[in-house]
This record gives sequence, structure tokens and C-alpha cells, in this order.
Amino acid sequence: MKRKITKVLTGILTIGILVLAFGCASVTVINSSPEGAKVYVDDQPVGVTPYTYSDTKIVGSSTYLRLEKEGYQPFQTVIVRNEEVDAGAVVGGLFVFPIWLWVMKYKPVHFYELAPLD
Repeated sequence: MKRKITKVLTGILTIGILVLAFGCASVTVINSSPEGAKVYVDDQPVGVTPYTYSDTKIVGSSTYLRLEKEGYQPFQTVIVRNEEVDAGAVVGGLFVFPIWLWVMKYKPVHFYELAPLD
């Protein structure tokens, strides 16, 4: 009997850890036209488009993006983690209260068109 209870508790703990590990992260792909623009996240260079961005910030957090490419005007924008509901975090929130801080996520893809310099 104790073995069954231990197995059940271990299973519940494992599910909780997986929900915490995967329910908190949000991923989006930053695309641009033309491709190959340098991507800056919160003023730090991170790569070029297409760029896969991931974070574990809480609901409503802002991330500043800047895209730069030679011959084009720099493009600045903000993405906010409130664009779509994260079903995994909602389910996890039924079992673990802090997960509710991550129930929203980014859209899967963001596309920005750079304007040529005059």
C-alpha cells in the first residue's frame, strides 16, 4: 500500500516539475524582410533574422527589440508577453499556483518589414 502511494506521489511530483519546466517558457520567431537583419534584445545583440527568441518572463513583461540592416532604417518595437494563452500553463496552474504568472505567451511568429533608407 505504501509503495503505491509513493509511486503516485512520485508521479504527481514528476508531472509538476515538467509543467514548471515547460510551462514557463515562451518562444517566438522574429522574422524580417529582408532577412538577415541584426536582432538586438533589450539593446544586446543576439543574432540575425530569422531568430528564435525564448524567455521565462511573467505575464505582461515587455521585451524591447531592435532590428538593423545595412541600407535600411533601424526598426524598434516591443513585444509583450500577453499575446496568446498558454494552455499548458493554465492546466499547470490548476495544480501549482505560481504557474498562473506564465499563462500568457508570445505569438509563435513576429514579422517586421524594414524600410529602405531614403
